[in-house]
Amino acid sequence: MVDWKEVERLRSKGWEWSRIASDPKVGFQADSAAGEPGRALRALYYRRGREKAAEAPSEPGSKRSQESLRESRWSIARIGLLLTPLFAIWFLLAFFIPSPVGLLLPAIPWLALGLGASAVLLLFGMYHRRPNFKGVLRTTVVGGVVLGLLISGGIGIGAVSIFGCPLLPSTLGTQPGPGWGYANTGAWQQNGQPVVYFYGATWCPFCSASSWAIWKALSMFGTVQGAAQGWSSTSDVYPGTPEVILAGISMSKSPVAFIASEDTSGIDGQPPTTSTCVQQAYVTAYSGGEIPFLVINGRYVHGGSTIVNPASLSQYSYVNSGTTGWSQVQSQVINENGTAWNAISGQAWWIMAYMAKSTGLPVSQLATTYHWSSATKNAVSYDLAQI
Repeated sequence: MVDWKEVERLRSKGWEWSRIASDPKVGFQADSAAGEPGRALRALYYRRGREKAAEAPSEPGSKRSQESLRESRWSIARIGLLLTPLFAIWFLLAFFIPSPVGLLLPAIPWLALGLGASAVLLLFGMYHRRPNFKGVLRTTVVGGVVLGLLISGGIGIGAVSIFGCPLLPSTLGTQPGPGWGYANTGAWQQNGQPVVYFYGATWCPFCSASSWAIWKALSMFGTVQGAAQGWSSTSDVYPGTPEVILAGISMSKSPVAFIASEDTSGIDGQPPTTSTCVQQAYVTAYSGGEIPFLVINGRYVHGGSTIVNPASLSQYSYVNSGTTGWSQVQSQVINENGTAWNAISGQAWWIMAYMAKSTGLPVSQLATTYHWSSATKNAVSYDLAQI
């Protein structure tokens, strides 16, 4: 067995490796295949030194110690490694389960922006110093994934259990009628009545034109009170489109309930506000950020496009006809005759068909109770048969 202390003593005296190897006190026995004893001893000496260095803990101030310290600090790269998986998990769950996970922060655009910013932070940090994906950094990635699951899962569970938010699928099934879709979820009712929910704004010309179809359909399912006349913004497209302000409407003697989230500030671009988690859930999941938006019984959804084209009512706008245009549209809608009614009737009948489907009442009974014309009865019956 080699006496390495003796080797170190003789090296400190300046002895050559061949002389050290031949000293009997060193106790070196060279293998015949190893070649010259001095070279063999030197190779064994340096190999032993490397193995000891690898096994020894890092001393404070050493290169390895400084490397570990840098990795353990919250560098830009490490922050990016934490935030990127966190936002990625949160974004995916909010995108595929917009309600309830995406209610606090929608996947589009807010979580997508957060994911993009964290990815940029990570790339910037890696550009300046490539991290070592071992130890603390690998733990950071795992921590980001766990935090993403905890945050998004906690929001989803809290929204359902505390606020009663519905669990909505991320996509709509197809339904007949322009712009209509189907949400495969539970019914949205109030006091046992299917809810007709409108989300829009008085300044919006598309909402203004669409309000006539909604108002007509509601008036065919009971007594409508609180309707007021108005016009869309005169500084927007299709300026001064006549409208029925739906925010103040109430229903009586009706098998349906009506709820409106309508901005009446008159400030162009001011979005409507919701008052319940259920309302916000549907807006987040299916409106696409567009108005007007209409939901019937929580299942039949019209979003992402206008219900009635305001261009078809341009001749009745405040700009072209003053206050008389509104009265002309109202008269035509009530009497079911004229160019304005022709533009509105198709979607009014579809809304009525979806309302009839939601109540489960036969068209013949509704038509008798609420005095529908034969044209409306036939049109709604035809539409209902396709749902």
